[in-house]
Amino acid sequence: MAATKTKAGVNNEGNPYREGARTGGSSPPSEAAAAAASQSATSGRTYCLDDFDTISTVGTGTFGRVFLVKDKKTREFFALKAMKIPDVIRLKQEQHVHNEKEVLTEVNHPFLIRLFWTHHDDRFLYMLMDYVPGGELFSYLRSRGRFSNSTGLFYSAEIVCAIEYLHSKDIVYRDLKPENILLDSEGHIRLTDFGFAKKLSDRTWTLCGTPEYLAPEVIQSKGHGRPVDWWALGVLIFEMLAGYPPFFDDNPFGIYQKILAGKLEFPRHLDFYVKDLIKRFLVIDRARRLGNMKNGADDVKKHRWFKPIDWEAVPQRKLKPPIIPKVSHEGDTSNFDAYPDDEWKKETPVPPKDLEIFKNF
Repeated sequence: MAATKTKAGVNNEGNPYREGARTGGSSPPSEAAAAAASQSATSGRTYCLDDFDTISTVGTGTFGRVFLVKDKKTREFFALKAMKIPDVIRLKQEQHVHNEKEVLTEVNHPFLIRLFWTHHDDRFLYMLMDYVPGGELFSYLRSRGRFSNSTGLFYSAEIVCAIEYLHSKDIVYRDLKPENILLDSEGHIRLTDFGFAKKLSDRTWTLCGTPEYLAPEVIQSKGHGRPVDWWALGVLIFEMLAGYPPFFDDNPFGIYQKILAGKLEFPRHLDFYVKDLIKRFLVIDRARRLGNMKNGADDVKKHRWFKPIDWEAVPQRKLKPPIIPKVSHEGDTSNFDAYPDDEWKKETPVPPKDLEIFKNF
């Protein structure tokens, strides 16, 4: 029996795709700022808002909305994330927004979302990113109930490569869960929503993430780092193969108690080797957690469950995806949930002193 997931994040905007609606004819907010061009974060091209036709809204979050937009010149599709500056400030998310830009500007990997351009006016922050039309892994898991061992193995292998890459750059992701894993048109993964990602100099103490996926050291405010991503991978593999997370309750406090108790009850159908792998990830002592020992990600890759995987082929996208999303064209929105259209509220301009926080955005 599947558990009811506590889907709200802690201190989290959430994946804006997840809460999204497919609503036609929306316009990006604050068109008056369209002429104000900013330099692309990665591509070198200078964009402005007026370069894009807005096709539809594909997601909404606590303070953000994601539009599917089409480049008037190249006819390419992108996801344009717009965040209300007053809400970002009110919810004290300024640093998370800056972290997200910093991390996405630095990374380049086949399993991570790409950032092409950032911009702000006196109402909104904008991030232009890949549009990934296959939808969320969460949707496929929800419709199937659970994944087979081989399907879970495929997604886990691609996620291991993504985490290994981030950690090699001293970046901790901190929000691994099925809602933040998108599938491209061929069925390969793309991690999205880097609002909690952070470049680490040492440890960090911010309580953030989704309750079911929080590592014990986050709950206990002991300071945390890269090991939290390996813990979350253990939770994710369990959820993919069981259909529910290993620690669940009707309220977050109950979830935290179960995480700290660390008691695991596996469904009978789980493979022997995957149960061993999950146990090695869900170790409360970080020093003994798989992925965080001397050989790092190599210890994970050498685990018996991953024996069928050709690790050189994984980042080259040579493994055959178990699910091929139905995508009729690059701008297809049918793989995202439809919600009633909410009016995008016209925000009042933010005073210049508040905009100072975002002058480099």
